[in-house]
Amino acid sequence: MHYSELKACWAELTSAGAPFELTEIELRGARLRAYKNAPRNIRDFWLSTSAFGDREYLIYADERLTYAQAHDRVRAVAAYLWRIGVRPGDRVAVAMRNYPEWMLIYWACVSIGVACVGMNAWWVPEEMEYALNDSKPKVLFCDAERWERAAARPDALAGVHVVSVRMPTPKGAVAWETVIAEPGPLPDVSPDPDDDACIFYTSGTTGFPKGAQLTHRGCVSNLFNMVFSSQLTALATARATGTEIDPNAAPLVPRGLITTPLFHVTANNCGAYLVTAAGGALVLMYRWDAGEALRLIEQEKITNMSGVPVMSRELISHPDLVKYDTSSLISLGGGGAQLQPDLVRKIDQTVTTARPQTGYGMTETCGIITAVSGDFFVDRPDSAGPAMPTFEVKCVDETGAAVGPGQIGELWVKGACVIKGYINRPEATAESITDGWLHTGDIARIDEDGFIYIVDRKKDMVLRGGENVFCAEVEAAVHHHPAVAECCVFGVPDDRLGEEVAAAVHLHAGQTLTPEALRAHCAQHLAKHKTPRYLWFLDEAIPRNANGKFLKRELRQKLDLKTAV
Repeated sequence: MHYSELKACWAELTSAGAPFELTEIELRGARLRAYKNAPRNIRDFWLSTSAFGDREYLIYADERLTYAQAHDRVRAVAAYLWRIGVRPGDRVAVAMRNYPEWMLIYWACVSIGVACVGMNAWWVPEEMEYALNDSKPKVLFCDAERWERAAARPDALAGVHVVSVRMPTPKGAVAWETVIAEPGPLPDVSPDPDDDACIFYTSGTTGFPKGAQLTHRGCVSNLFNMVFSSQLTALATARATGTEIDPNAAPLVPRGLITTPLFHVTANNCGAYLVTAAGGALVLMYRWDAGEALRLIEQEKITNMSGVPVMSRELISHPDLVKYDTSSLISLGGGGAQLQPDLVRKIDQTVTTARPQTGYGMTETCGIITAVSGDFFVDRPDSAGPAMPTFEVKCVDETGAAVGPGQIGELWVKGACVIKGYINRPEATAESITDGWLHTGDIARIDEDGFIYIVDRKKDMVLRGGENVFCAEVEAAVHHHPAVAECCVFGVPDDRLGEEVAAAVHLHAGQTLTPEALRAHCAQHLAKHKTPRYLWFLDEAIPRNANGKFLKRELRQKLDLKTAV
């Protein structure tokens, strides 16, 4: 690809007077990059979508809501919250599956300066109790499954106004139908750009999770980053290939399949925001199922599907793929974890209309840090793409000093999208953010074109006999074997070497593979010391958290070295 074209288009789109013109702001003692033309807050963004009127917006099973109907219900929810005394700066928690109500409550909260607390739908009662005590919401919207868990810890619900959604209303709670019965006017509030928009909890794979404070500025900046990436790729590709862009062509109205939980940035801040900004439709799934996703893609003419990488892998390897019309797809990929290079190529070759895409980011950056798609992704399938315009980036060594170009170090980022901090965790905030620089905890390198390559998690590295073994590299090699459906690599204690490389593997249905054959396969792609010494072939899928990431600590506790092969 012509990366000179990419850089020229980048400069053009961010120049003075251009749609993505950059400016600098002083925030929390640091100078940060921000978009000059971004909306002041999420309320302004949401109100702008009322222009889409009778277009379909939220689709769930046989339920369909237009933008006009959604705005009516958002106003009703906001008015209800106001009537019961909820005010700017307060918090409202949402604990439910990906129902349409989730998005309506979210838009209502951010439109009146109230922080929406995303409760992880997989939490057990102890975790729900922790989050309720930590965030102290005035209101809890919940469905039946989440209510059963919350009710098991009644002390955490003391003083909390409960609204039941899609369930019989418990004693003392209020039914959703009551909340939306009176449309009411939207209270006249103008949230400050740096007010909390939502509290999203980190995945919590070690100890209790931290509640990240995502701001209005951070969320709208993330939206602009995603739109910028899309326009950049289209413009640079057209110029590199000599293709004319018709300025009078009607813009594509996207139809996005939301496959991951809305209490995380992947689905909410990235998937939902981007489709909503374009006046498109959001198709919500009760739970992930590749066969059901294929049915919905054909039925709803889905244009974009993004989730964790395993979802795209399951989709394109599903035996019923050829039975469904997937020609509406133009984008397929994922975030939350790195797409393996083989998956990038398989997406590009399997679904002829869809181009692979990914965005690397974090809860702590309100969404994406980098993005890459199309020919640029196919050309560099092991890359996460360049950092978006609002970010300054650098790789640092153990002392915090920047390393040279192309050298490996921990990735630090700074910009308008970085969170304010963690609620009730000043020490954790100070450890994670230094002079505006967020320590991502990811080991990376940056090439001469500014493309970032995530090597591994900083704490997800095997130190074997003084040699660093990056788990992501081993996982990518194992995934190259056609029999492998899933692979999770981690370190286990070793008396002689300190740590040894271990891997849990789940095979495709009907496939067989011996340890010797898999190790021989790895030896073709990896140095000997990186080949897994310990292997487990699992009959069931590898356990994940709600955001689709493997639960490595749980695996370590579950698997016995004596049973390894």
